[in-house]
Amino acid sequence: MIRRLQFLIIAIVLLIAAFSTGLPFLFYMVYLGLLAIGGSYLLTRFGLADLEAGYRVDHRQGHVGDDLRTTYSISNASGLPKPWLEVYNPTDLPVPLPGRALGLRSWAQRSWIAIVPLTRRGTFRIEPMVVRTGDPFGFFEAAATVGRPTVVTVFPRVVPLPRWRLPNANLEGSHSAPERSLQTTPLATTVRPYAPGDSFNRIHWRSTARLGEIQVKEFDLEQTADVWIFVDLDERVQAGDGDISSVEESLRVAASVAHDAIMENRAVGLTTSGHRLVSIPADRGPRQRQKIMALLAAVEGDGHISLAEVLLAGLPKLRRGMTAVVVTPSHDRQWVRALTGLRARGVTAAVVSLNAPTYENVARKRPHGEDSEEDRAGQEQRALHFALAEYDLKTYEVRAGDNLGQVLA
Repeated sequence: MIRRLQFLIIAIVLLIAAFSTGLPFLFYMVYLGLLAIGGSYLLTRFGLADLEAGYRVDHRQGHVGDDLRTTYSISNASGLPKPWLEVYNPTDLPVPLPGRALGLRSWAQRSWIAIVPLTRRGTFRIEPMVVRTGDPFGFFEAAATVGRPTVVTVFPRVVPLPRWRLPNANLEGSHSAPERSLQTTPLATTVRPYAPGDSFNRIHWRSTARLGEIQVKEFDLEQTADVWIFVDLDERVQAGDGDISSVEESLRVAASVAHDAIMENRAVGLTTSGHRLVSIPADRGPRQRQKIMALLAAVEGDGHISLAEVLLAGLPKLRRGMTAVVVTPSHDRQWVRALTGLRARGVTAAVVSLNAPTYENVARKRPHGEDSEEDRAGQEQRALHFALAEYDLKTYEVRAGDNLGQVLA
């Protein structure tokens, strides 16, 4: 706008000077200016005419560490070239999608792929594609939007846990087995051709109609232990900043344990104590995984409910044979009491204890062992581990920078 005003003032002064003095050179400059301004206007006015453009995001969900691929295409359906075009998508992604400036010949087409890493969990918005053009002098510009906004949900990073095993939980009438069950169970997994002796109530009629021969359902035995994960997001016990923080580590642990359990066909429940207490009832399957990951992508470490209150409210929901997995950076030993009565109910527990001072050290970039506050926190951490060992509760300690796959082994 300032540049346009400057050129307008210069043009008015030049016009007045030309008519006042009558010098041919000044009239030549006036005609040249009118030609440049008129040409710039026409170039901008028809710069977006007969253009076809679009973009496509390859997936709208992913995990931290994945790549987001966006495919762009733009074509010129006109006989006139487009010397300057700018294409970009406004977005609030941590790593924005790169724009591109290009030119198109007559009847030409261009396409390309933009790849950006997903570095932070959450829900992000990609605005419609913007195509912008203008003139070389900057007098005029024109822009058009293409498509609709796209919402991308980024889940916490899932770390492989090849040697993670839940504590044993005995549940009468149910055990883990890799072979198929001869009895009907809730876990129908596949179909096979009918064999003499198969019950008619096991016939899968849709597959029978599709394949033209009788198909019967096969079932899996129920798993030994289902899982309920409690994630402590009380802001008073959190430490660290950004990706290296107790909040993000807690969510990584919860996402990894939930993914591993659901892949084993276990039912998984989740309770988080963020801004409000949210619980997802235990269930199994891809749909349950989707629910859990969506919740873990949205929560923040801004809760005001202590872990002891969370466990007192949530543990009664656990039925016999389940396993409670508690993920917390808290050193307060009050919540340990809530776990002491689980064994009598046939419920086992495992605690993933985050060493909060190590995350604070990384955030403040200070060496280990230089603060008396860290010494006190270390003493509280050891006291907590002694309290958990007294009741024979399985405990895993996670420090900043640890490999979760090795620690949770």
